[in-house]
Amino acid sequence: MSGFATVIYSKDGPVAHISLNRPQSLNAYNIQMRDDFSQALEAVQADSEVRSLLITGQGRAFCAGADLTEFGSAPSQTIARQVRWERDVWGQMLALSKPVVAAIHGYCIGSGVEIALLCDLRIAAEGTVFALPEVHLGMIPAAGGTQTLPRSIGRSKALELLLTGRRLDAKEALSLRLLTRLVPQDSLVSEGLFLAQQLAGLDSEYASSAKHCLLRGADLPLPQALALESRVAARALA
Repeated sequence: MSGFATVIYSKDGPVAHISLNRPQSLNAYNIQMRDDFSQALEAVQADSEVRSLLITGQGRAFCAGADLTEFGSAPSQTIARQVRWERDVWGQMLALSKPVVAAIHGYCIGSGVEIALLCDLRIAAEGTVFALPEVHLGMIPAAGGTQTLPRSIGRSKALELLLTGRRLDAKEALSLRLLTRLVPQDSLVSEGLFLAQQLAGLDSEYASSAKHCLLRGADLPLPQALALESRVAARALA
């Protein structure tokens, strides 16, 4: 099942699978992909049978960033980026109550890194390349990268990667805690699916509550975060 031009949407029991599908452009993120991705996320959230989500990329890359060729068809680069982000895909990912696994390979650049950072667990194939080059292209990340990256790897290292735009390999990404773990290229999808199946086996109420506490509590002072945990735990038990 798919029905989309730029993503493949399928289900394997309680696991939904969204695969970015513009392999000829290394899955560069364009307006059509934004719309298709958003609709697929809506389907995941609305489907009570779905208990977890796996996100992958077709071909030689997870996602090589924004499709810069679209910038040439807009009156300005600013307008091109504004149109691209008019649909709040990133807000949808953050609000998704179900656990999300990213299985990353090849190139994970710019928007690709930002998509991965909005997932709950990230595994990558050995040899994957990561970078956030936006500053060197005359822009800044616009899909949450300036906020999600430091929350994963710390402020100092995030600043270095954002300002230098340098590429890092999968081993360094793992050491920086950008990734959960590395797997061989030929077992990436099967490992990702296995992990998503494990998450789908959890009690959905408790999994959603734990995810909510961690994500929302991280931005609160500790006393307020502990109070949040107590409230959510009591509600889940009730």
